[in-house]
Amino acid sequence: MAIAHAAPGQVIDVPPFSNQHGEARNIALFKSDELEVMRLAMPAGKTMPSHWVKGEVTIYCLEGEVDLTAGGTIQRMKAGQLVWLRGEEDHALAAVQDASLLLTIVLRKTETKDGISASTGGLTSY
Repeated sequence: MAIAHAAPGQVIDVPPFSNQHGEARNIALFKSDELEVMRLAMPAGKTMPSHWVKGEVTIYCLEGEVDLTAGGTIQRMKAGQLVWLRGEEDHALAAVQDASLLLTIVLRKTETKDGISASTGGLTSY
């Protein structure tokens, strides 16, 4: 079953999870040929191992706290803070408190051996 993404110009709600982090799910809010935006739920103690995506990434902490490891350093991100990462930069996340994050990924076009363009990056990495 396909995930229903927001249409261009459609206003969508992205309320805080508050005390419902255990029930929260990761969801792609919208995806175009060049950009994907998703909400990531991270209950306290959840980790995301080191990984990278081809395009640039922003991570906005909507609520809670997470430790971001990138560029050889660990930074604590709290609600209201945003970070931008270059494409292909290794990064990892660890939820210190129940948290939700708004992620944007610039999707890069790559050419396959048969000459067809394909987007890379996206929710499968998260």
